[in-house]
Amino acid sequence: MELVPTVIFVCQHGAAKSVIAACHLEQLADSRGFAVRALARGTEPEPVVLPAAAAGLRAEGFDVGGYRPQAVGRPDLASADRIVSFGPDLGNMAPPGTRIEYWTGIPAVSEDFGAARDAIVPRVAALLASMHDGPGPRQDL
Repeated sequence: MELVPTVIFVCQHGAAKSVIAACHLEQLADSRGFAVRALARGTEPEPVVLPAAAAGLRAEGFDVGGYRPQAVGRPDLASADRIVSFGPDLGNMAPPGTRIEYWTGIPAVSEDFGAARDAIVPRVAALLASMHDGPGPRQDL
């Protein structure tokens, strides 16, 4: 059985940038025939997805209505194959030697969903490309 890699995206509230990244990573991976599990987490989670993010994602065909932001925890980071932070320092929480990618300079989703998405999606595509050597389809056993 093939192991499915897990990518954790972390933003402060777990309610916007991390959600956008997780949705787009899973969709892009699926369209390319790769299995990837993407999680959105926050260091100080909000009770619901930011309305601007939910509306923008809904317009793109993503349903995040049932998603509730969750706090990132040490077990999440220890089990992840890749960790991406949109700003929060995760160094004290991650296992020693863990590589954390920091994606900075992303516009605020509350101010401009489109600009934020346009800054996130190319990075998601590059992340996915770096995870897979070739364009081959997923091999489910």
